[in-house]
Parts: sequence; structure tokens; C-alpha cells
Amino acid sequence: MRLLGLDVGSKTVGVAESDPLGWTAQAVEIIPIDEDNEIFGIDRIAELVKDRQVAGFVLGLPKNMNNTEGPRVEASRHYGELLQQRFPNLPIDFQDERLTTVQAHRMLVEEADVSRRKQKKVIDELAASLILQNYLDRHGKLVQKL
Repeated sequence: MRLLGLDVGSKTVGVAESDPLGWTAQAVEIIPIDEDNEIFGIDRIAELVKDRQVAGFVLGLPKNMNNTEGPRVEASRHYGELLQQRFPNLPIDFQDERLTTVQAHRMLVEEADVSRRKQKKVIDELAASLILQNYLDRHGKLVQKL
């Protein structure tokens, strides 16, 4: 059983998955969405849940640096509600994602020497991986606890 980590934006959702033991996170894909037109990619999430035997979700919670919650936090919580409606038996948790996108950019620039054009294509996947990995590091072998 695996966890899916999700980095929810207004135009894309970065997806990462844990290994079956819940130790590591790997990028999976980027799902295009359109918040304005209420297209959230939930059908694609359902395919991933089925194909990858998902046991739960971890969504990034983009709090402000002073720990307050703004519109993007509300959007992430709303996405969590949509997932809960579609997958009522799968637990959903949130992980503070402050600085994960900054960390992902640094990793791409410093370690991978990736062009800016390519960065845009993979940044959401990498951010989702960092969100999920931080969660796994904090909670240990969570997959077995779900």
C-alpha cells in the first residue's frame, strides 16, 4: 500500500508516491487542472489509486511564512474535501509545504542543472515528492499505520 503526495496548484497537481513500506517518495506525474472551470483531475487520481493500491493521501498545505493561512490553503483543503467525497475510505492528511517549491527549484538548478523551461515541467512533481518525503520522515512508516 502506498501514499500519494499531492502538490495542488491552480493549473496543475504534482503527484508523488511512496514506496510500499512508506520510506521514500518518488515523483509520478503532473495532472493538469483548471480551478476556474472546476476541472480537478479527480478521475486521473482515481486511476492512480486503483493502479497503485493507494492507502491514503498527503496534500501540501501552502501556509504563509508567518504560519497564517491564505487562499491557497483554502484551495488545498477544498481539494482534500473533493478527494474525501470520492474516496471516503482513504485517509487524507496535510503537510506544511512552506519552502518546498523553493527547495525544489534549488535542487533543479544546483544539482541537476536543468533549464528553466524543463524546470517548469518537473517542479510540481518534485515539490510533491518533497511534501510526501517530509511527511514520511516526520511520521515514520505511516503506510503500515493507516
